[in-house]
Amino acid sequence: QNQLYPGTEEFAFLGGFGSDYCSLNIQDASRNYLDRGEQIAIAVRRCQENLKLKENDDSRLTRVVHVGDAPADILAAKAFAERQPDDDDDRFCVGCVGVATGSYSAKELRDLAGDPIPGRWEPVILEHGMADPDEFLQACGI
Repeated sequence: QNQLYPGTEEFAFLGGFGSDYCSLNIQDASRNYLDRGEQIAIAVRRCQENLKLKENDDSRLTRVVHVGDAPADILAAKAFAERQPDDDDDRFCVGCVGVATGSYSAKELRDLAGDPIPGRWEPVILEHGMADPDEFLQACGI
């Protein structure tokens, strides 16, 4: 059963999955984060198409949030944010929620994320994983 949180009624949760794209060589560290970046691009295209299907609605994508617990997730989201156009009409904010689950420390994820660029790159690292749903939703910008 899905739990609804106040203020989330107008948000759409639609995403990409590992099965969407992969170079099939997960051992190649030079490709791994790029593969995940392509997954983000696929999810964004899926969301944009979904918005276009709504009749009489001029909604546009304003924020994308990538959630992950590995360095490759952080690097993928950051690379995707850096590829955003400079045109304000087409640009949206890329958020990243790094979840420190134990495999990688919060410090490692935070160091990879670097400094936020408000409105363009907004990473948040959760020290205790996803133990607190409210903290997770806040990190997602909800």
